[in-house]
Amino acid sequence: MQSYCFVYVFPVLFKFIVGFFLVLLVEASTGSCPVLECWFVQEKAGRGGGLTGATTQEKSLLHIQTDAQSHDAASQKTPADINPDRVYFVTDPAATLCHHSLNPPRGSIKKPQCEINPFLPQPSTLTWVASLTDSALSPIYLEAEWFSSAFQGLNEQLGISTITRAPTGSKEHNVILSVTSKTLSVKSRLGEPVLLDCGFWTDPSSPLSGSGFAVEWRYQFRGNGRVVVAYDGKRDRLADTQEEGATLDFEGLHEKGNASLILQEAKVRHSGTYICSVYLPYLLAQVALDLEIVEPPSLSIHPSPLPLAVPGQTLNILCEASGFAPLSLDLSWEFKGADGKSRPLGSGSVTGHRQTWDGTYSQSTRLELDTSKLDLGTGGEITCMAVHPGGTRRASATLNVIGFSTPSIEDSMAMVGVALVLYGLIKFVSWTFSSSDFQVKY
Repeated sequence: MQSYCFVYVFPVLFKFIVGFFLVLLVEASTGSCPVLECWFVQEKAGRGGGLTGATTQEKSLLHIQTDAQSHDAASQKTPADINPDRVYFVTDPAATLCHHSLNPPRGSIKKPQCEINPFLPQPSTLTWVASLTDSALSPIYLEAEWFSSAFQGLNEQLGISTITRAPTGSKEHNVILSVTSKTLSVKSRLGEPVLLDCGFWTDPSSPLSGSGFAVEWRYQFRGNGRVVVAYDGKRDRLADTQEEGATLDFEGLHEKGNASLILQEAKVRHSGTYICSVYLPYLLAQVALDLEIVEPPSLSIHPSPLPLAVPGQTLNILCEASGFAPLSLDLSWEFKGADGKSRPLGSGSVTGHRQTWDGTYSQSTRLELDTSKLDLGTGGEITCMAVHPGGTRRASATLNVIGFSTPSIEDSMAMVGVALVLYGLIKFVSWTFSSSDFQVKY
């Protein structure tokens, strides 16, 4: 009987338990989409249809779901400080907006950032995008209300840009295009390969998704900009503006929507902001990423080795920091004596920055070490220390001071002992000669 229960009942019970937990998991996953507080930002039209007026912003609420059927507008309560006309129900089948960084725990002080703007679909004149709208006629599908939204998750874990469509007068929004990045802030060492993450998703039910796409990566830094790489996905053609050492994963681009930028070798000039733009016919969504090249300095001390020093002498010691980026650097000196105790010697005379051919910087500090003013004993270790965003670096050199030393107790006792021995020897010799002279006289 026991074997019968084990063989037949246990498997059925096991399947029931597994199925139950799977149902709970599915419910949890579908129920994990957030309700996002957003700023609805738009520009007021100027008087007489002229220049645009001031920008206005209102609080809005976005109810995110992966299935349009799961929205229940009647059961949703609107906060008192939000206009009911600014409450929207967004359907995102890809669940991009259901990322945990957009759904903090209840009562959390930190909130994800969100902004929504009206969007006007229009063709692009860029050569790598123009092929998407060869026809001069706009599809009837565009006759709707369009919105562009930007989201940033907690701790910059995620950046999302979406284009949504809603029938005129409706609050039901559908995500048509979403662009995502999981690397909003990237740091890299010199010479290393860099991956700037960017992916996109298009609604397969939209007539715009089957008409091709285009991808553009643009670099910006202190007002200057350039196109890094641009790709016409419809014609499978790269623009002539491609920067050397920058490429895309074209297979992943077409199969998975992986538009990540690959920099084969990081250089100082790569530091800046990168904008990943994805185009569909008449639509555009983009995310911005920051890349910082951080390279710690290499330190060297001159002269090396340090010369022997005597009390009263002044030594000039130079510490050279080279090959670092960015500019931020703090140089200082310290001395570690024979007793193992360290003490600061200040920053010395620090020079200005010098930029080398590869964009990295160098800087030096000179220490004037006056042995007459500092109690250096018999010497110790001189250390140059550099504090940099890429890490702290140290370089040390041994300093020997000759011609002066404070005898220890053991040395003093030994000297007294030697003096006593010498005194006894002198007395013995003196007594011996005195006895010899006495015997000769008598």
